[in-house]
Amino acid sequence: MVKAGKARYIGASSMYAWQFAKMLAVSQANGWTRFVSMQDHVNLLYREEEREMLPLCKAEGIGVIPWSPLARGRLTRDWNEQSSRSQTDEIGKSLYTRTTEDADRRVVEAVAKIAQERNIPRAQIALAWVLSKSEITAPIVGATKLQHLDDAVVRWPSNSLTQKYRPLKATTFPTPSSRFHEVC
Repeated sequence: MVKAGKARYIGASSMYAWQFAKMLAVSQANGWTRFVSMQDHVNLLYREEEREMLPLCKAEGIGVIPWSPLARGRLTRDWNEQSSRSQTDEIGKSLYTRTTEDADRRVVEAVAKIAQERNIPRAQIALAWVLSKSEITAPIVGATKLQHLDDAVVRWPSNSLTQKYRPLKATTFPTPSSRFHEVC
């Protein structure tokens, strides 16, 4: 596609790190166009990619553009609050399972507390955390309302939240990689 002039770059999305490493090696061995980006699942509720994929991308100079940095809105509202999407989104229901519900609830509560202390939207806390990762290039933010875009604009340097991340680090942990890979 790139050599034919139909695309400028190629990227990959949501796979195991060993699969992506293999794809990078095969493309190099055959003289094919190199992948420049990884669109992966990274947020405060799903941190598994910190184990292998993010370090691989950093080592290989691959840009990371995570999808669902707000965990399908779960990080932006109270735990028991429902949206029409959370009630109908079958993939979302399978990504965030009952096996991690207690841990996820603690993360959502920590995000809410920090946002309340700073008087800012929860989305900004969750996005600032994503952007604080040196491997992350830019998150993909889905918006169905203008307010979602306003909430997503992080208006301060993410490094100013370093002290505020301590409660998040205490409540979050890399989770088993089965969430996304078994869904698709």
